[in-house]
Amino acid sequence: MRSLRWQLLVVTSAALMVALLLAALLLAGLFRQHASAQFEQQLHYYLDELTARFDPGAAAGPSVRDDLSDPRWRTPYSGLYWQVERIGASGTSDPTVLRSRSLWDAALHLPVADAADARLQRHLMDGPTGQPLVAFSRNVRLEPSAGPASGTWRLTVASETTALEAATQGFARQLSLYLLILGLALLGVAWAQASLGLRPLHQLKTALQALRSGHAQRLEGRFPAEVTPLVSDFNRVLELNQQSAERARRSAGDLAHAIKTPLAVLEQLLHDPVHRVPAELQAPMLAQLSGISRQLDWQLHRARQASLALPGQRTVVLPVLQDLLRVLQKLHAVRRSAGQELEWQLDCTAPDATFAGTPDDLQQAIGNLLDNAGKWAAKTVRTRLLCRDHEICLIIEDDGPGLSSSQQEQALERGVRLDERQPGNGLGLDIVRDLMQIHGGRIELQRSELGGLAASLIWSATACVRP
Repeated sequence: MRSLRWQLLVVTSAALMVALLLAALLLAGLFRQHASAQFEQQLHYYLDELTARFDPGAAAGPSVRDDLSDPRWRTPYSGLYWQVERIGASGTSDPTVLRSRSLWDAALHLPVADAADARLQRHLMDGPTGQPLVAFSRNVRLEPSAGPASGTWRLTVASETTALEAATQGFARQLSLYLLILGLALLGVAWAQASLGLRPLHQLKTALQALRSGHAQRLEGRFPAEVTPLVSDFNRVLELNQQSAERARRSAGDLAHAIKTPLAVLEQLLHDPVHRVPAELQAPMLAQLSGISRQLDWQLHRARQASLALPGQRTVVLPVLQDLLRVLQKLHAVRRSAGQELEWQLDCTAPDATFAGTPDDLQQAIGNLLDNAGKWAAKTVRTRLLCRDHEICLIIEDDGPGLSSSQQEQALERGVRLDERQPGNGLGLDIVRDLMQIHGGRIELQRSELGGLAASLIWSATACVRP
């Protein structure tokens, strides 16, 4: 997963899930603890009330004065029970003396008690209908002066835990629902936060795309303080690169002037009748001077083109192509004899296609291919400009003899030419190949549907629409 947004969301989601799960467990535990404490406190109150109303010395025998406050004591099997029993010396209990009407004809079966133990006892047991109960009991000891009521009495109150469990589970369900809603809301906030936090990177990406496609020559836009130093440094690098390119162009021009002038003087001297050079030396020397001049043009051209590969440059292809076709149509009309005129066809389905370079770059690349096609074509040269598979394709075809597959591969190798390079004109496929490589494109040679050669210039379609 390479998306920074998704990485942030995955980490945030995992942290939220863990935090909400822990919160759910903690809150559910605290609620159960609080509810249990309230439940048992209520039982303590009932036990205190039973103790206060228990009268073991009543004339009619041990009794509980008045009814206890909760009406459930009088409802059979209501889940709330009390009973009073006498504890013998051995800890065994006598048959139950008193019990609540809610027990009906049943009894609470408590463990053997220690008659001397006056502490509050807590018990877990099954009720008369099999439901779980929590019971609290207390031993009350009466001195022998109390007469027949003397001895130890165990008073017990009990309540089933069904309502407690239902309340706990209901709270857990509601808590889960609310925490789920909270989790979704927090995920939405996390998504918004990630989007807002990463927006400067998206702006930077958009600025880089505009720079790469030629819509801008520097990174433009308003960026936060954290990103501004990076943008400033990048723009500074672009400025330095442009300055270096300008110096390289000036240096190339100075070098051309410094060397080509002496070469021209030497060539004139070779033709000077006053300082006549022997004929057997004149031709080789002229050939060497011509070779030096061509190599100088070649190397200077490569240096200039490499320095021109700057961001922010863009040329609309169609006008340049139309101008070249008009010029070459006239040029080849002069070269060819009557009756051999060429038909120059243009098929354009991407009129707004652009090239990320200067018009000179584009003219050099297209001009060489069109000139070659005009030289070798029999009757037709067809040019197609189209946008295909996110790439711009400029295809120049002719109906000449063409090249075999092996010749096509050799023609694109460095130093191999389809025709002899002439001084002062284009420098062949080497220039075209280097130009396309500098600007992120390529050249391909194939068999044409017309029977000859199809030379294709292909580059990324970063901008097929004119701004």
